[in-house]
This record gives sequence, structure tokens and C-alpha cells, in this order.
Amino acid sequence: MGKPTGFMEVDRVTDSETAPLERIKNWREFKIHSDEKTQRAQGSRCMDCGTPFCHTGHMVSGMASGCPVNNLIPEWNDLIFRGRWKEALQRLHKTNNFPEFTGRVCPAPCEGSCVLSVIEPAVTIKNNECAIIDRGWEEGWVVARIPSKRTGKKVAIVGSGPAGLACADQLNQAGHSVTVFEREDRIGGLLMYGIPNMKLDKELVVQRRVNLMAEEGIVFKTGIFIGKDSEWTAEKLRKDFDSVVLCCGATAGRDLPIENRDADGVYMAMEFLTTNTRYQLDHKFDGTNPALNATGKDVVVIGGGDTGTDCVGTSLRHGCKSVIQLEIMPMPPEKRAANNPWPEWPKVYKMDYGQEEAAAIQGKDPRHYLVQTKRFIKDAAGNLSGLEIVEIEWAKDDQGRFIPKDVEGTLRVIPCQLALLAMGFTGPETEVIEKFALDTDARSNIKAEHGTFTTNVPGVFAAGDVRRGQSLVVWAINEGRGAARECDRFLMGITNLP
Repeated sequence: MGKPTGFMEVDRVTDSETAPLERIKNWREFKIHSDEKTQRAQGSRCMDCGTPFCHTGHMVSGMASGCPVNNLIPEWNDLIFRGRWKEALQRLHKTNNFPEFTGRVCPAPCEGSCVLSVIEPAVTIKNNECAIIDRGWEEGWVVARIPSKRTGKKVAIVGSGPAGLACADQLNQAGHSVTVFEREDRIGGLLMYGIPNMKLDKELVVQRRVNLMAEEGIVFKTGIFIGKDSEWTAEKLRKDFDSVVLCCGATAGRDLPIENRDADGVYMAMEFLTTNTRYQLDHKFDGTNPALNATGKDVVVIGGGDTGTDCVGTSLRHGCKSVIQLEIMPMPPEKRAANNPWPEWPKVYKMDYGQEEAAAIQGKDPRHYLVQTKRFIKDAAGNLSGLEIVEIEWAKDDQGRFIPKDVEGTLRVIPCQLALLAMGFTGPETEVIEKFALDTDARSNIKAEHGTFTTNVPGVFAAGDVRRGQSLVVWAINEGRGAARECDRFLMGITNLP
């Protein structure tokens, strides 16, 4: 490394942010890059650690440890420190098609497995990644790469989320003619509608990359729901294209079928988030909100994770009366527990942007742990008016399984006019699976082995959440790249794709 003692001399400094009470007034990204001197100093903290776990991408205890796309992190950290930004960008793009996405929304399992994090705060890997790619765009280093020749092979990709886009990018660079089908009115999948604009700017970041890919020769078709569309049927795709790659995501949300679920005011989280982002884009962020909004309401977000946080942040920007978040699991510890050692992902307590914003307004973290919703309460007109909740504790049943048990005397009703269900996803929607007559696994995902990505239908591949279940953007990119490699091998007999 350029500065072997950097990790001993330089403290961790992350990107600054617009203050919570200021940023909730708009939908703009609120992260602010450090200046170049600070960023280079952060690059110097990367240790000459011998065996860098940050880029291994292994699964440890069911979670990613290190970068799933195997980013060459020590190399580009060193190049940042040396001020060789263009070379750092070249190394970054070798493994990651879209670092401007992961640099903003990835939870950074790389930092959880950073060797320095054993004794000190981890290297600011995610910030460094984002700084490299953003500088690349600003300097004009990110330009269209139009293949010099075409193979004559045509590939259809269904779904334009991170897996579909990564697959399209790789196959296009291999010389194939790629068409991406998207059921929504804009390209990007969850990147466009599943993640709010303040975390990932749709026009300045997502659409910018989509425009570049179109310039490189990829054809994008929106408003086409494969599995329901009368023209673009599964049979037509298999007939008109030499191969099909399904990257449809795992978009079937987990519902909460309890009493009065039909109350007006209970919504799936993704419907709430998608409706808002589409409206804001259509109305050019003019300060108004869609009909489905949190303005003046007591909002309860049921479930945690990134989606729950996004619901909190969106509700605050709508001007909700109050917002709380109910978690059925216990509050995580402040530091790693004994059964959660490095280099596992650290399951520790932290406040994300939405909780920080809520705390700035309401005075405390909006999350309530070990709480279960028993029933929705609605008024005579059928509108949601409250939630009946109870505190729980986890105890083992007769078969040794942990189950939630009500804590006596804690049953109560809280006011709520908007309940958002953010409890994760159960798997992919079924239309595409049925129309292609695909086999599924025990979790309802398309059955296709990681590494080959082949389904039971010849020439049809599956990648991303539709194959592995709900996961991270960076895993979707990993899978899209892998499926592209195997699709290229299927088409050409050999492949040079990484």
C-alpha cells in the first residue's frame, strides 16, 4: 500500500449529510462527498492486510461477507490515495457495472469484513467507491462503449432491475443484440421505483446510466408485462430471440392477514413507495404528493429493513403527524455478540437515515422492538383508525422452535390512519413462471443453480431475486453478470465474459 501506516494515523471520516430537518423538505440526495484531500486520506486507511476479506464475497452464516461482485477494493483504495482516480475507476468497472448504484444503496458487507474493523472503525469503502464513480462521470471518463462487431445473436432480458441491467450490459459488450423488457413505464426496476429518490436520484443517476446503455446499442421496451402481454408472449420471445434471461425480481410482498386487513389505509410498502416515486417524477418534484400519502396522518410501518426505513423517510417528507416502526425481533446489541464474530455481517444496532430523521422531529428512534400487531381497527366508514398491538417475547415450543408469546398486560391500541406493510417478500410473481412452464424451488423461486443459471427450459436463464429470493442490489449485479456469462457460452460455445 502507498501508506502502510495510514490506518494508524487517519481516523475514519464518512461523507457528510444535509441535516435531517433540512433534507426532509425535499426529495434530493442528501449525501455530500468529502473533498479530495479527505477522500485520499481515507483511501490510505486501507491496510496491507495480507488476506483482504473485503472482496471475498463468501456466504458466512447465511449472509454475505465481503463484496459479492468481488470488487478489487485494496487496489482502488490505494489508487485513490495516490490520486490516480481514472485508474481507480478502471479497476472498479472491472467487477462492477454500476458502482454509482451500489455506492449509494449497498449496505456494504465489505466494510463488515474489513480486517481493520477487527480493531478500529472500518475503511470507508462504500464512500470511496461512490467518490470514484461520481468523479468519473464528472470528468467525462464514463463514455459509451459501442461493440466493434455483432455476433448476430439476439437475447431478450425480462426485467430491468440491477440483475437485468448488469446482464444486458455484459451481453451487449459481448456483441449480442440485447432487448430489455420492463413492465413499468420507466427502466430500472427497484432502482427506479423501489428505492426513494433521496437515496438514489432517478434522473441524475439511474436514467443517466440507462441512457448510456441505450447509446451502446441496448434496446429498452417499457410497459410490457411478459406473462400478461398479448403480443409479447413467452412463445414469441423464445421464437424471436436466441436466448431469454429472466430477471423479474421477487416482488410478491409478505402480507399480514389479520382482522380488518381490508381497512382503507392498509397498504403494502412497495405500493406506497412506487406510487410516490412515480408521482414525484411525473410532477417534477413540484412539492405536491400523490393521493396515497402520509400527510397529517399517524403512520405505522410494520417491519424493518431498508424498505421500512424508506417508508419512514417518505412519510416524513409527506408531512405525517407521527411515524413509528414496529419490529417483532429484539433490539440488536450495540456491539457484536459472541455468536456474531468478524468477518460475519455485524448484526448491531444502528440508525439509518429514516430513523435519524424521525428522531430529529420526534425526539427518539421511531422503532419499537418485540411488538406484534394483533388486528387493524377501522371506523364505521371502513377507514383505518388504529392498531391493536402487544409486546411479545420469544420462547421455545414443545418442538424446540422459537415462537412469539404475548406478554400479559401489554395489549393496547395505538392511533393509525396509514399502515405500511414492510415485512419483506415471499418470492417472485407467478405469471412469467407459469407462461414459460418453469420449475421452482421450495421457496417458489425459479429453479436454476447459481453458477449455471439454467432453467428446465433450454435457452432460458434466470438471475437475481427471481432465482435467489429477496437480496441485495450487489447480489443482483453478481447474478446478472453470471447469467450473462453462461448465456454467452450457450450462444457461442465459449465465453470470454468475466
